[in-house]
Amino acid sequence: MLKSIRIRAAIVVLICLAALVYLAPSLTTNLPESWKKYLPMDKIHLGLDLQGGMHLVLEVDTEKAVESTLARSINDLKETMMDKRIRFRITTNAAGGNAVFEFPDTPSREAFDSLLAKQYPDLEVASSGAVAGKGTATVKIKDKRALEIKKMAVEQSLETIRNRVDQFGVTEPEIIPQGDDRIIVQLPGIKDTTRAKNLIGRTAMLEFKLVDDENSIEEALKGNVPEGDVVAYESRLDRASGRKNEIPLLLKSRTLMTGDALETAKVQIGDRFGEPHVSIKFNAQGATEFDRITGENVKKRLAIVLDGVVHSAPVIQERISGGDAQITGSFTMEEATDLAIVLRAGALPAPVTILEERTVGPSLGQDSIDKGTRASLIAGILVLLFMLAYYRLTGIVADVALTMNMLLLLGVMVIFKATLTLPGIAGIVLTIGMAVDANVLINERIKEELSLKKTPRAAIEAGYQKAFLTIFDSNVTTLVAALFLFGFGTGPIKGFAVTLTIGILVSMFTAVFVTRIIFDYFIWNRKIEKISI
Repeated sequence: MLKSIRIRAAIVVLICLAALVYLAPSLTTNLPESWKKYLPMDKIHLGLDLQGGMHLVLEVDTEKAVESTLARSINDLKETMMDKRIRFRITTNAAGGNAVFEFPDTPSREAFDSLLAKQYPDLEVASSGAVAGKGTATVKIKDKRALEIKKMAVEQSLETIRNRVDQFGVTEPEIIPQGDDRIIVQLPGIKDTTRAKNLIGRTAMLEFKLVDDENSIEEALKGNVPEGDVVAYESRLDRASGRKNEIPLLLKSRTLMTGDALETAKVQIGDRFGEPHVSIKFNAQGATEFDRITGENVKKRLAIVLDGVVHSAPVIQERISGGDAQITGSFTMEEATDLAIVLRAGALPAPVTILEERTVGPSLGQDSIDKGTRASLIAGILVLLFMLAYYRLTGIVADVALTMNMLLLLGVMVIFKATLTLPGIAGIVLTIGMAVDANVLINERIKEELSLKKTPRAAIEAGYQKAFLTIFDSNVTTLVAALFLFGFGTGPIKGFAVTLTIGILVSMFTAVFVTRIIFDYFIWNRKIEKISI
């Protein structure tokens, strides 16, 4: 038995030492260099409510995602119809989620219906009619497919925003869906909130379009925009005055290539003026496509358009192979870095709108930490005093277990990189009470056995055996509830569930395993004949 006690005691000591090692960086900053080199340096991660930061509620414009999908399908449908020499005219192009085709005769309409049924299963004719003797067909995305597109838009937006935030360097962000079209973003420790909002909300739709130098931009600005063209603006920096000017350009509306083919994007410094620019590289398929586009349009201007704004429109001097290109513009290093981040993370499938924004200041977070720490200390001291007063020397055993419980709880949080929130502190306070609950059950059982005139050894043995099932049942039911809170809860609820779950598991270990070692030591090694309880 003495050997067993030594082994169990050694296990407990090692576990406590491990917890102290992981907890040390959170307790002090004055650690030796050797510690920083060889031992863990992770600290307890604090949530948004404790260290300050930003809370955003975003709404994904899922209708726009449906419209964009329809627009791409309609453009493809138009090209196919022209290849098959089907006569048509579009009077409304993907506006309001549908497109209206006009046909001069019945054979054209029948050929259109046949083509739609064979090659475009996601499209359907919503309604038909006649205008001035000509047949019309209103085309839209099928309802089932539209729901799938909306759901996918939210999922893709969630993943894209998460990738952007990860590359931005935020520790322990919380990015979760809410409802059908909303996303909650919590960024602890963020100080530059404007930059964070721009990074998260930027659509980052990268397009390559030809500049129409054959038609007059002046006429287009008067409202005479040629069919198949759009007016866009290029932002240029006047080096003499330092002002940014908006230069109008007439672009072909057809997108030759998008950022979907990007493999990577990184910031580089230009040789000429030492200004940062974003260097992009396409994947194998994109490189082949870019090679073809530049080869077919030598001596023409190719506009690089991001979210509808032209960043540059250089003349293609020769075929560009290898899949490399540059996005230049009057960037600061910070702007170029953020642009590279959003391009690497990918474009949002639909625009997002910030519905709600809350900022928690660091001073408010520190105040929450101080109050939570004070509440935990007061609760702990009161419980320690109660156990000592009510159970006398046996209460000290429970107090040792409680102290160890707090040490292990915080140590485990560091090991698993769990985030401590204000509700999490409430979970710790609750755990303090629950940690001694098991000891109360054990002590009461021991008192009952002693009242039956049993020896201390027999009373302790029976007390632990009879109390264990009750302790196990009560903790398991609470643990199940905590796991459900963690699985289905969000934000504050999850923070509460984390500390409660860890606290339950740790308290089971300290209340049953650790306290039994102490009792066994006094019974078998010190051979006590009376228990102070």
